[in-house]
Amino acid sequence: MDKEPITLNGLEKLKQELVYLKEKKRPEIVAAIAEARSHGDLKENAEYHAAKEEQSHNEGRITEINDILARANVIDVTKIPNDGKVIFGSTVFLENLDTGEKIDYKIVGKDEADLKNRLIYFQSPISRGLIGKIKNDLVEISTPAGIKNYEIKDVKYI
Repeated sequence: MDKEPITLNGLEKLKQELVYLKEKKRPEIVAAIAEARSHGDLKENAEYHAAKEEQSHNEGRITEINDILARANVIDVTKIPNDGKVIFGSTVFLENLDTGEKIDYKIVGKDEADLKNRLIYFQSPISRGLIGKIKNDLVEISTPAGIKNYEIKDVKYI
């Protein structure tokens, strides 16, 4: 059972989701099952089957979160001295040397990754190309969309 790195923020979000699923969603599903059951014949009761399927998904997610939490290796980068090196949990400010576009990414665990919010999985091509590099390094990263050339403008442990 390998430990999976996770940021402090990611850990809190998972804990909040677990509380929601157990304390709010689970009772709602149980009530929906009871309501559907009261309608009679369960063989042809679509509401009952839908509620049971939702219950299965909910319980599966609860099990998944519990597993993630059991394997979590929480890394709080704010407690690590910043030497300008890109590490798990760091926020990297980049300039695309081909387009001049400036972008920043935070390198996070699998369950926290969200490209829309610029949270990238530490095993992604961009993260793998950045980890271990330092501020002012020029980096060539092979992505599914092709080769990207970046300059690391700053690295923050926030």
